Amino acid sequence: MARSDATAQMTRAGLNLIQQALSIFDSNLRLAVCNRPYQTMFGLPQHLVTPGAPFDETIRYLATTGEYGAVEDIDAFVQVRVDQARDFVPHYMERTRSNGRTISVEGSPLPGGGWVTVYTDITSIKNQEGLLRARSEELSDQLLTHAEELARTNRQLEATIAQLEEAKRGLAEAEARTRLTTEMMPAHIAHISRDEVYLYTNRRLSTLLPGRRADITGLHFDDALGPALARRLRPFLHKALDGSACVYEFTDADSGRRIRTAFTPDTTDGGAYLLSTDVTEETQTREALAQTHKRELAAQLTSGLAHDFSNLLTIILGLQSRLEKTPLSDAAREMTAATTAAARRGGTLLDRIAHISGPRELAPAPVEMRRFFENFAALARAPLPDHIDLSITQSLPEELLMLDEGSLQDSLLNLVLNARDAIGAERGTITLRAHKVRDTWFEIVVEDSGPGFSREALAGALDPFFTTKGQAGSGLGLSMVFDMAKLSGGNVTLANHQGGARVTLRLPLRPVPADAAQPKLVLLVEDMPALRVSVREMLTDQGHQVIEADNFTEALTLSDLPAIDAVLSDIKLPGHTTGVDLLERIADQRPDLRLALMTSLPETHPLRARGAARWPVLSKPFNAGQLHAVLSQEVAP
Repeated sequence: MARSDATAQMTRAGLNLIQQALSIFDSNLRLAVCNRPYQTMFGLPQHLVTPGAPFDETIRYLATTGEYGAVEDIDAFVQVRVDQARDFVPHYMERTRSNGRTISVEGSPLPGGGWVTVYTDITSIKNQEGLLRARSEELSDQLLTHAEELARTNRQLEATIAQLEEAKRGLAEAEARTRLTTEMMPAHIAHISRDEVYLYTNRRLSTLLPGRRADITGLHFDDALGPALARRLRPFLHKALDGSACVYEFTDADSGRRIRTAFTPDTTDGGAYLLSTDVTEETQTREALAQTHKRELAAQLTSGLAHDFSNLLTIILGLQSRLEKTPLSDAAREMTAATTAAARRGGTLLDRIAHISGPRELAPAPVEMRRFFENFAALARAPLPDHIDLSITQSLPEELLMLDEGSLQDSLLNLVLNARDAIGAERGTITLRAHKVRDTWFEIVVEDSGPGFSREALAGALDPFFTTKGQAGSGLGLSMVFDMAKLSGGNVTLANHQGGARVTLRLPLRPVPADAAQPKLVLLVEDMPALRVSVREMLTDQGHQVIEADNFTEALTLSDLPAIDAVLSDIKLPGHTTGVDLLERIADQRPDLRLALMTSLPETHPLRARGAARWPVLSKPFNAGQLHAVLSQEVAP
């Protein structure tokens, strides 16, 4: 707090503690300072005790409310008082108010203009004086002494009461500020006694854990959180109650949210403070980042081995080709053919290893889930034999969700094909269900009527190269599904149900941001008509409007249109100028636009590297999801 603010606050508190009402008006007849007894003594509204309140309005209000008794001409009465104030002279007077109370009014001018007036309620003093005058002959000296002591005690008591009232008001204001501050925090703050009863809460529990009460003050730990969750957290609460601070992260079973709770001992009364925050998005990001690091490490470990192994396979295939040209017995030809097939399978396996461990980025785009499952149903039924039925049900929200549609489609198709292989030649059913888990996740559950997972499969089916299909499987299908889920910030779980296997894919529920779903006017710059038509259709399918240009000059002219929201240009344009040159010119003139490039140039090309240093670059060919992801990025600085 600044020194001037602290001084002003102490001054106000001091003025409020004195028994008399006080007001200070400046030379312009406007209120400069007053204390709280001034307002309460005369019953003034708030606007008349606010600095700057006019003196004449205060007198008019008091005259109207009967403070001065019956006043026939209020305007004339107010004018007389204003004139007296302009010609202010020191004065002291006593007057009886309309309510029968007697006050003394003492006014003094100030050196810089204006005046200060002190109002004192002297009713009790007047009553005592009257009593003493009436019975002075009958009172003894001892009684007079007692009366004086009683009056002095009463004055001390009144001062103490005023101090207590001021302290009470100060505490109430501080508590209100504290309450407002804590309730604005995006976290749950609570204080728990040694008996595990909530003594304080900022009423934010229901925002972290939907379904719980907001105000849990006075409730027991079990009643506020529920027996199951309270049982999980109680060991950490007891640590805090015993004097040891600790932090615990848990996933709420009902909502699926990840919550981090800090338990801090209260050294004053032996209780504990709890601070709980929702770290669901942080956990999702952390999981995605950890999976990315694992992929990078796997790529580093396998790249060298894969290169050498690829060379060995090439040598083996070359030698086998030479052997096949030589006269061989039937048994030798059979072995040569088997060796060749094994070497080629090894090459296919290398391609899959490169895919699962190499660089991979998801490109989330708005997806309408009803349409997604309608399209997926047609795709998934195609490879299924007639004796296997596919059932798809979904209850996801109608709004668009941000997803990498292609990766999710590949993952679900992989699960359906695995279920098909598990059912085999018997008649069976594959069921796919999608539903929301509170407002945090959505789950897609794939079940089949096959024999279910073995104990070994439940433990290791998500690991790379684990397979129960023998030579027919690579062991990379489920691990690729797991990889996609982790990169999205989700997870995959395996289980058995009464009728077969169950795979649950849990992904973050991320509705499309309002800005991302908003249609834009996009300036598309591409000199090849066929490519321009293809990209234009992608943009219009996403709800955008498109204007087109096929050269630098035309595009630069169109970019001046105020309605333009984004520019997407090919790097190579006709003539000596490039798309990079175009965006540099536009960025100087319109820094508010979203700018992006597209190209078929390799990443090592200098022109591409120059553009990528400032803007997103789409590698041709690209899909609608990648295009949307680029147009949804923040404006480059």
